[in-house]
Amino acid sequence: MTDNATYTVRQTVFFSGTVQGVGFRYTTRAVAARFDVVGQVRNLSDGRVELVAEGVPEEVGRFRDAVAEAMTRYIRETTSREDPPTGEFSSFSIAF
Repeated sequence: MTDNATYTVRQTVFFSGTVQGVGFRYTTRAVAARFDVVGQVRNLSDGRVELVAEGVPEEVGRFRDAVAEAMTRYIRETTSREDPPTGEFSSFSIAF
């Protein structure tokens, strides 16, 4: 993760479509290993997948785009919001 003096953001992204049961969370975790981000990915009870990522804005954006590209055939809609980072994550993981 970036040092504390660097501006960071928290982005929460919701993916809908056929996004559960297709390896979305595991692919997202593998993609995260290529980026300087922390956070988590999890399935939601309404059938969506929630991705939470913290890092410098450019890195978070590139990560989000890489996930969307890797899973594009399963995604019907993507919505997101940006919040202040909480610092609660020390790595990127799958939340169960």
